[in-house]
Amino acid sequence: MSASFDYFVILAAMRTGSNLLEANLNAMDGITCHGEAFNPHFVGSLKSDHLLGLSLEDRDADPMRMLKAIRSAPGDINGFRYFEDHNPRILKPMLNDPCCAKILLTRNPLDSYLSLKIARKTQQWLLKNVKRRVDAQVVFDADEFSDYLNQVQGHRLMVQRHLQKTGQTGFFINYDDLTELEVINGLAAWLGVEARLTRLDDSLKPQNPSPALSKVTNPEEMKQALCDQDRFGLHRSTSFEPQRGAAVPLYVAAARSPLMYLPIRGGIEPVIEQWLADLDGCPKDKLITDQNRKQVRSWKQNHPGHRQFTALRHPLARAHTVFCQHILSTGPGSYKMVRNYLRNRLKLPIPGQVRDTNYSVEQHREAFSGFLGFLRLNLNGQTPIRVDGTWCSQSRTLEGIASFTMPDLILREEDLMTALPDLARNLGHSDPPPPGHCAPDEPYALDQIYDENLEAQAVAAYQRDYETFGFSDWVPKTA
Repeated sequence: MSASFDYFVILAAMRTGSNLLEANLNAMDGITCHGEAFNPHFVGSLKSDHLLGLSLEDRDADPMRMLKAIRSAPGDINGFRYFEDHNPRILKPMLNDPCCAKILLTRNPLDSYLSLKIARKTQQWLLKNVKRRVDAQVVFDADEFSDYLNQVQGHRLMVQRHLQKTGQTGFFINYDDLTELEVINGLAAWLGVEARLTRLDDSLKPQNPSPALSKVTNPEEMKQALCDQDRFGLHRSTSFEPQRGAAVPLYVAAARSPLMYLPIRGGIEPVIEQWLADLDGCPKDKLITDQNRKQVRSWKQNHPGHRQFTALRHPLARAHTVFCQHILSTGPGSYKMVRNYLRNRLKLPIPGQVRDTNYSVEQHREAFSGFLGFLRLNLNGQTPIRVDGTWCSQSRTLEGIASFTMPDLILREEDLMTALPDLARNLGHSDPPPPGHCAPDEPYALDQIYDENLEAQAVAAYQRDYETFGFSDWVPKTA
């Protein structure tokens, strides 16, 4: 009996060799794999509606009963195969359980994609007698394969990340490994079972052993489409920026209207908060904020038809406001330790504690340029300074918001003048006020220093935001 695991799961996809792996595991004394125990259409094997004394209806009513039945079944260790489209209610309990051995079976996604298309065309899903093999070619569909690839890789990454976050490891096995006796026996050893095979199960025969190009009717089109696949992530940028949680206490609800603002910090919050107050004709201190998650849920329950919104700002304008308010300034809200780091360590030409009257616009451009360079390093985890919420990527903030609640609307600063009154009119306000404008940055506005170099530095620092939200170059107000 395994000292580490009570049961196992084969995490796989269709046409990755899971039937062959199951056959070899079942050939060992003490190991039983119960097939696709959580397939929504059958239990265990095709056309079967009972497993371990439980019916399909019993399993669907309470999938944990089936999991417990597999866990406690006779033998050294029992398990099952699980595909992405199987009962999702069992996935999280299974992944969270360190007593569940995770066997991660993978295959070249092109091979599994073509095999799946051929099986669907021929309706031949298993082959035991090669004389009955049905031969067929299929059409390669580039868009279909791209969707399939994204789905398979997304699910695999989710499982891998979950195991990492819960401090677990799995047994990784590839389709090609299924013909290696030593690998299969190594899996048995990992499961904690003493039994070993002397030969592999040969009852199942490969159905489509020919090269991929011979399986399709349009091989040249497939070759060209695969050339366009970015296998090595040439356009992918690795992000070392830490994930952010939902900053729920910062959420702002209107005093009476069913509106809640989910701020992305960076300069436009005062404008939107003042508009919410003006909308209900009340002072800003009557706005509802500093709530916890339970209170926000209660607010939403008490305001049927509510709308939640947030607003994006151009990365360059946002970074400049943050620089002026929190770095250049020495007043309330300034980040003195960060300021000192930038002045003393990075030698940014920022004036001392008292505003230097000789601080020129050229000096301001140079200092802000240095700050943008710092942001690029900071967001990549290359500085000892925290990634602050005022300058973190807006996409990261949105991910944090979405971890708790989803905004109905994602507005943009340049659209607020029309978008906010339209939103209010949709909620019954006949004559909503227009929003104001952000207070001008001091001592110099971005218009006064803007150039292509600053834009390029902003793109380098906030590449993910430019790509995610499609930001183009910032347009000076004087343009």
